[in-house]
Amino acid sequence: MDDIIKALAHPLRREILVWLKDPQKSFPMQEHSFELGVCAGKIVEKADLSNSTMSVHLATLQKAGLITSRKVGQWIFYSRNEQLIEKFLKQMNIEL
Repeated sequence: MDDIIKALAHPLRREILVWLKDPQKSFPMQEHSFELGVCAGKIVEKADLSNSTMSVHLATLQKAGLITSRKVGQWIFYSRNEQLIEKFLKQMNIEL
């Protein structure tokens, strides 16, 4: 729970989760199937940050379990972990 709260503390990481919720809308130029997730390079382009900076943000989200990654060839694709996000939101509603 603490890792999730820490991950959500940064506005860019919250924005990444919003982008990944509707990847077709947020990343219309992606050539690969969205079934794989969103290519890390597309997330870097959209955020207009360096690869290393974005890597830290994605690693933080992944460590918290909010996103999952899948490597296909030379690319890494990211998706939201909807099951964990839903569980977290339910817990927050109960605790508030």
